[in-house]
Amino acid sequence: MTSVQFTSKLSLEEFLQLPDTKPASEYIDGQIYQKTMPQGKHSILQTRLVTSINQVGEPQQLAYGLTELRCTFGGRSLVPDIAVFEWSRIPVDEDGEISNRVEIAPDWLIEILSPEQSPNSVINKIIFSIKHGTQLGWFIDPNDKSVMFFQPNQLPEVKYNADILPVLTVLENWQVSAADVFSLLKFK
Repeated sequence: MTSVQFTSKLSLEEFLQLPDTKPASEYIDGQIYQKTMPQGKHSILQTRLVTSINQVGEPQQLAYGLTELRCTFGGRSLVPDIAVFEWSRIPVDEDGEISNRVEIAPDWLIEILSPEQSPNSVINKIIFSIKHGTQLGWFIDPNDKSVMFFQPNQLPEVKYNADILPVLTVLENWQVSAADVFSLLKFK
């Protein structure tokens, strides 16, 4: 988050009534922060990673990932790069369709660092989400090809190269390494 729009302490409900922005804005502690515009590496990682997750999770109705989905919980309104929900927790409306308003934390939150983003503000978003029910958070840094992961009641860890990364328990048969994640950047 780099650009901050200072407001006179807007309430969360007032924020949610504002028109959407491109890139998306997030509401954190009464302030509006506009996300940075994704660049090439961020965009391809986001697109290909959510596709990989859904290829594993959707056929057996285990989990589903969505990009740039507004999730409002714990007094904040965040837009993770990728929000993954276990199948039984996908927010649906009375017609069984995805809800427009998601008011729970994702089970797995994935953030991809963009060059102009502050790592600490992105990490703060992951930590906040873990404190509010997220089971797993990934912080992907394309510059040093690392994935830092966060889980409740544990210190974060950083994985590189062939190191296997944790995934949601419902996806435990899927093994993915840091190298697998960064191989998504290549056009073969």
